[in-house]
Amino acid sequence: MVYRPGPAGQKWSKLEALSDQAWSKEPLSTLAAEYQSGSPILLEKIKVLGDKYAAIRRTRGDGNCFFRSFMFSYLEHILETQDRAEVDRIKIKVEECRKTLQGLGYVDFTFEDFFALFLEQLDDVLQGNENSISHEELQNRSCDQSVSDYSECLDCVMFCKSSVEPMGEESDHMHITALSDALGVPIRVVYLDRSSCDAGGVSVNHHNFVPAPGNLPSGSSASSESINPFITMLYRPGHYDILYPK
Repeated sequence: MVYRPGPAGQKWSKLEALSDQAWSKEPLSTLAAEYQSGSPILLEKIKVLGDKYAAIRRTRGDGNCFFRSFMFSYLEHILETQDRAEVDRIKIKVEECRKTLQGLGYVDFTFEDFFALFLEQLDDVLQGNENSISHEELQNRSCDQSVSDYSECLDCVMFCKSSVEPMGEESDHMHITALSDALGVPIRVVYLDRSSCDAGGVSVNHHNFVPAPGNLPSGSSASSESINPFITMLYRPGHYDILYPK
């Protein structure tokens, strides 16, 4: 059943108990504090990250952190920009995915609620609607298990391009490429690991996942090097968080 908000002013269901850090947006300096007694390479790389990024939003480490990070970051982008043209574009992509799943033989009840819930959240972050929400409410909903599990709908979306592992499995290059292509949303993943650096000094690697030119949001460049994705994630082995550029 699709989860729907109650009367105006009524809070959604009580937030489940999470760690104090889950979904909090913090200065990037807090990341350095985690590794104060750890690898010097990681500390140097975090210092390099600080030149381009101002904050990190931590996501729940339950195996679905990539999907949760993507969905929160995407909805947050729409909430902040009120880009109705992008909303119209993504709704078309979702409908294409729906038809593809039907064409592959999947019955509607296996994915319909997830699509409906995502579209509902998309409408709610647009201001001027009866159920429009604030940034605070978006964060609250993302902490609510019954709402945040709409990330599972992304598994359905990714069936449009590739096979997908079950919920709770770590996302890798294939999954990110499939999601980016299916929805036409560029994604940047920044890698924080212990890999050594070249003689030129410490550097932090990143990869831009760029959809085919025909699938890109309006105004986006087709070049992987020149594109500036509005979704940026920090990958540490086994976990994804959200990064915020300066």
